[in-house]
Amino acid sequence: MYNLKTVWSDDPDLSAYPRPQAVRDSYFPLNGKWDYKIISGDLSYVPSEKDVYDGKIVVPFSPESMLSGVNRTLLAGEILVYRTFFERQKGDVALLHFGAVDYECKVYVNGNFAAYHIGGYTPFECEIQSFTKDGENELVVVVSDPSDTAPISRGKQAVKHGGIWYTPTSGIWQTVWLEYLPEKYIKRLIVKPDFDSKTVSVTAITNTGTKNFYVNNYDGKRVEAKNGTAVLDCSSCSPWSPESPSLYNFEVVCGEDRLGSYYALRKFSTGRRKDGKPCFMLNNKPYFMTGLLDQGYWSDGLYTAPSDEALAYDIELAKRCGFNTLRKHIKIEPLRWYYHCDRLGMIVWQDFVNGGGKYNFLATLVFPNLGINLKDDNYFFYARKDMTGRALYYKEMMEVVELLYNSPCIALWTPFNESWGQFDSLKTCEFLRSLDDTRLIDHASGWSDQGGEIRSIHKYFVPFRMPKKETRPVILSEFGGYSMKIEDHAFSDKIFGYAIFKDMDKLNDALEKLWKTELLPAKQEGLCASIYTQLSDVQSEVNGLVTYDRRIVKADERRLKKLNDELVNAFCE
Repeated sequence: MYNLKTVWSDDPDLSAYPRPQAVRDSYFPLNGKWDYKIISGDLSYVPSEKDVYDGKIVVPFSPESMLSGVNRTLLAGEILVYRTFFERQKGDVALLHFGAVDYECKVYVNGNFAAYHIGGYTPFECEIQSFTKDGENELVVVVSDPSDTAPISRGKQAVKHGGIWYTPTSGIWQTVWLEYLPEKYIKRLIVKPDFDSKTVSVTAITNTGTKNFYVNNYDGKRVEAKNGTAVLDCSSCSPWSPESPSLYNFEVVCGEDRLGSYYALRKFSTGRRKDGKPCFMLNNKPYFMTGLLDQGYWSDGLYTAPSDEALAYDIELAKRCGFNTLRKHIKIEPLRWYYHCDRLGMIVWQDFVNGGGKYNFLATLVFPNLGINLKDDNYFFYARKDMTGRALYYKEMMEVVELLYNSPCIALWTPFNESWGQFDSLKTCEFLRSLDDTRLIDHASGWSDQGGEIRSIHKYFVPFRMPKKETRPVILSEFGGYSMKIEDHAFSDKIFGYAIFKDMDKLNDALEKLWKTELLPAKQEGLCASIYTQLSDVQSEVNGLVTYDRRIVKADERRLKKLNDELVNAFCE
């Protein structure tokens, strides 16, 4: 294994405001060097003033990452204990925020139990005013993470990593911060655009249940809420699209609390092309989504990008190559990543995070490629016997939808990928639709098709051909995976890929052939969208358009943009 540094490694900076759609003046980040120790134990552990720590860890980087300064994997049966100190500021309510902690944790303030959270991908917060005092205050976080040794949502983390499975990310991996609020404050906004009526509804959920608030719209007009919702006239707003990502700022005022946010006017749906074939629609017009699989791993920070600039870099690279879509694969990003997609104009397909037990090779690879799709209520076959794990999946789904609902860029949800922990997918889609009726759903990406609203296909090794007699929209949700190792920019000597190249010119020739012989003909026949594997190398996988350290772009950006422009513009009437 090599210590691969990105260009941001020597000066990591995660000080940017973590919630661009819920901005207040009160912001006190707690990132930086904390005390830590890793010991045998579980969450019954209670911190003590006598605790001795192993050293310093840089929060919010996981202990497994280079930038944490630890380089140590947290194993099942161990706990990671963090400690830091903070000064109390002025305000009626002190709200402590965690962007994400993987996987299960307890929070203590000055020795008092303050919060418990389970789930490694969603944020949580707790009021700690009653536990604080003037001057210095102690914050301790105790974490356990069994990674892939338990039937929990874990994504592609594996203690024994290799191939398409990667180093685990344990503990705190997103920003920790404090804000101080008035006694009555806004907990959450629900922002729902209606493209057809040219309006946006804003609902404010408060800690006291009050429905009295007003909105200062981008045009300076004040709109009073009625029954807890303010309806904004957006008839003068330009539609949002990747070509013109128009965003509009507004402010919600509830008593002494003021919250800044933004919205976009856009609509994702399905429809028909002039030739009668089903297609994806953006703002009621046929639109082809050409995208990249984006796993969000970094050679120095693993799950955590080294800076806000780094988060934006990947999106900007994809844009330069002519892609208009990123499929965020088996990971939930910090909210700033979605903000960059919103402002730069990048459509997002959002995967939910897979879990379950040890995957069945027959279920995840052999049977699907033989065209055998067993019903996914067979919990044994799909490694979903654990009832608690299935219940946690639904809990986490609700949390993810609540977290990302307001993001204009998100067009499509993917509950399950390649049978990994798949279960009851059609019922899951009904539940998901009850949470969000504004976006598309790819119920089973790749295979184990249970008859959802979209036919989703993964195709490697052999040429892609459109399925015959398919009446649903067809998407090629993974393909390509062309690999090329760049010496001194590779994670290890072991490499994984679906086709291996040793020359950049030959790699780019192969990409051009792939677009011209497979994608363009397939679009003419009715293909709605395509997702190439993948944006960046990830550990042993060297099939990215850019290396794992983001230093060498393997793709010819201009050549690829020309191909994508042709793909998007051809046969789109």
